Amino acid sequence: MSPGTSWGPAEPPGPGSGKSVRARTVRQASIALGAGAAAAVYLWHTDPHQPGQLLLPCPFKWATGLLCPLCGGTRMAYDLMHGDVVRAFHDNAVLLTLAGPAVAYAAGRWLVAGIGGRVYRPRLPARGNAVVLGIAAVWMVARNLVG
Repeated sequence: MSPGTSWGPAEPPGPGSGKSVRARTVRQASIALGAGAAAAVYLWHTDPHQPGQLLLPCPFKWATGLLCPLCGGTRMAYDLMHGDVVRAFHDNAVLLTLAGPAVAYAAGRWLVAGIGGRVYRPRLPARGNAVVLGIAAVWMVARNLVG
């Protein structure tokens, strides 16, 4: 595998910048955790399965009437928070089984590298981009044909 075609190793920082990388990572992780917690508290009390809830609509579905590959993600998160894994799988199976673990892995690697004072730059090769876009396209077509 040639350089730049992997998920990207953690690169050692320049001299004296390990502490700044660590501080920046902790700051960014804290902001993300705070924003995620606030969104989770709001979503906990807002059932997206019920009409009339104050939630962001999908712009793709609004414009086309079709489900995008991410449609159902809010309902899926709500169902997971309430312990209903079967219903979450029904809301968006691909997002639950593929995207969730991939994002968790990338975020974990970024956090571990950052706490260690190293910079982590995830890279997805062209083939990886094609696979992700292919899965998204097939999922979107399949879920719109099935219903």
